[in-house]
Amino acid sequence: MLKVEEQQPVEFSPALITKFDEISNRYPEGKQKSALLPVLHEVQAELGWLSARAMDKVAEYLKIEPIEVYEVASFYSMYFLKPQGKYMLEVCRTGPCCLVGAEKLMDHIEETLGVKEGEVTADGLFSWRGVECLAACGFGPVLQIGPEYTFYENLDEQKVDTLIADLRNK
Repeated sequence: MLKVEEQQPVEFSPALITKFDEISNRYPEGKQKSALLPVLHEVQAELGWLSARAMDKVAEYLKIEPIEVYEVASFYSMYFLKPQGKYMLEVCRTGPCCLVGAEKLMDHIEETLGVKEGEVTADGLFSWRGVECLAACGFGPVLQIGPEYTFYENLDEQKVDTLIADLRNK
């Protein structure tokens, strides 16, 4: 059964279609599929996530099969296939960060925000998840916060609390 968000028709704004045109015109005729990643970024920036209906519209625009869009969107962790909070907290969960407290930090974030990994806070501000390597193994635990993807190193619970408070006050 489709969720309410999935049942809503998707119409892209004229400004978004103009961006699609600019992006797809960078590629030779017949190679518009090459525009898929940047087009998905634009859709997600406008809608906040990629619903199946939005991905179908992207496929229609690029003249490719919907499965080609689903494969790409589900492969890359930067695309969200369900609604997210305004701010996405992503904690590195690979070995080096876990050795210096990433798992403890994820438990703290869950407790502080009151939501499990992948859920959205009631106020719609926050989601969080563990992600693969953020390429700062010597400075863990590390966290990046989207949608701007600001990066923070050498974190502890107090520093994370300050970051969350700062975001709440924006």
